[in-house]
This record gives sequence, C-alpha cells and structure tokens, in this order.
Amino acid sequence: MVLESVEISTPAEESPAVSWPAIAAGAIAAAAMTLVLLAFGAGMGFSAVSPWGNSGISASTFQISTALYLMVVALLASALGGYVAGRLRTRWVGVHTHEVFFRDTAHGFLAWALATVIGAGFLAAAASNIAGGASPRLAPTANVSATAGAGGPLDYYVDALLRPNPAASPNTTDMGAARREIAGILTKGIGDGDVAGPDRTYVAQVVAARTGLSQADADKRVSNVIEQAKTDLDNARKAAAKLSLWLTAALLFGAFAASLSATQGGKVRDFNASLTDG
Repeated sequence: MVLESVEISTPAEESPAVSWPAIAAGAIAAAAMTLVLLAFGAGMGFSAVSPWGNSGISASTFQISTALYLMVVALLASALGGYVAGRLRTRWVGVHTHEVFFRDTAHGFLAWALATVIGAGFLAAAASNIAGGASPRLAPTANVSATAGAGGPLDYYVDALLRPNPAASPNTTDMGAARREIAGILTKGIGDGDVAGPDRTYVAQVVAARTGLSQADADKRVSNVIEQAKTDLDNARKAAAKLSLWLTAALLFGAFAASLSATQGGKVRDFNASLTDG
C-alpha cells in the first residue's frame, strides 16, 4: 500500500488596508510631542517678554515669533506621528507600489487627524486663555462685575431704573456697587458699538462726584477710557483673527508633513522587511 502526501497551498491572508493600531500610535506620539514643544515654547516665550518698555521683545515681534513657532510645532510633531504610523503599519504583500504610497499617505493623514482631535480639548483651553488675556485692561472690570453679583441679563435695565442723581446726592460709601454698575454700562455699551449718551452722562456724573473733577474733565476722562477700551477690544479681535489664520496654516502644514513622513516610514519598514526575508 502506497501512501501519497498531498500538499494543499492556501493563499496568504491579505493584510488589511488600514492599520489602526499604527495610526493610534502615531497620533499619540504626535500629541505628546505637541504638548512637549508647546510647554517648551511657553517657557521660552514668557522669559523673552519683559514688562519694561525698553527691554525684551516687542508685542508684534512676540506675535510673529509665536505664529512661526506654531508652524514649527505642527511640522515636527506631525512628522513624528506620521513616521511612526508608517513604520508600525502592517506590511502589504502583493500590492502595487502606487497603492502602497497611497495607503502610507492615508495612514499619515489619519494619524494627523486623530492627533488633532485628541488635541482639540487642549487647543480649546488655550484659546480660552488667550481670549481672556488678550485685553488685560478689561480683566479687572470683569472681575469686579463677577464679585459684585452682576451677570444677569436684566441687571443693566434694573440699574437704569434705580439710577440716582450723583450731582444731587453723591454716594461715596458703596464703591463696589458703583463699580459694578459702571462695569455693566461699559460692557453693554461697548458690546453694542458705543456707550449711549444718557449712560455716558451718568458715568461722567458718578466720576465727577467721586473724584472731585469738574463735569467737563469727567466727561473727557470717560470718553478717553471708552475709546481706549474700544481700541483694546479691536486689537484683541485682530490678534485673534491672525492667530486663527496662523493656526489654520500650521494645521495644513502638519497634515502634509504627517502624510509625507508616513510614506518614508513605510519605505524604511518594507526595506528592512525585505532584507529579513532575503
């Protein structure tokens, strides 16, 4: 009796086109590198800015350097994440080189996208801090309003109904209430574009009663403060718009860097694997 051995060849299992573990690893690496570089940049930036007018760098230079550093952070972190995603992805056997290039590019892009989603919470917190500190001259006013109990949408109208005549009976004892009321008037007026005439006159009367200035000097001081506040808010809006544009450019550069680095990482992985197989 003769026994014959028969070998049955089964086709190799095709590797999936998307390697999510590699993408997740690249995204985590990119997010961690972003956090490290942002912390380093924050330390370097705070040490470069000086409160004295003739030392340190100017505000415009600081804004430009910050924007450029955002570009560098996005480039380095995204390149690292894309390279990690390319090196760690599953090797594709029997796939055309053009398809491999496309898949590697997609892996880098997906790693960048996942890292961007992970960092969205951190970016939102940073944007909130930037918006809160963009106009430091207005921060004490907002704090006074909060601590004095303001914040209701009808507070301004209630104060208008109960508004006294400072010229006839000046109140020099309750400074907190006066600051809260003036803060509400300025907040609503500047938010609407300008402080209304009656409100401006009332604020000037309160200033005159509390400071001892003449009515003309109080009117001039109120006008100067309102114009300064409007200028600061306008500058803050312009700075926020510029920051948004620079951030958009940094994100686009990051996507490109991640995609390109993933292709390089994939080529290195396939080359090392071919040497091992050979």
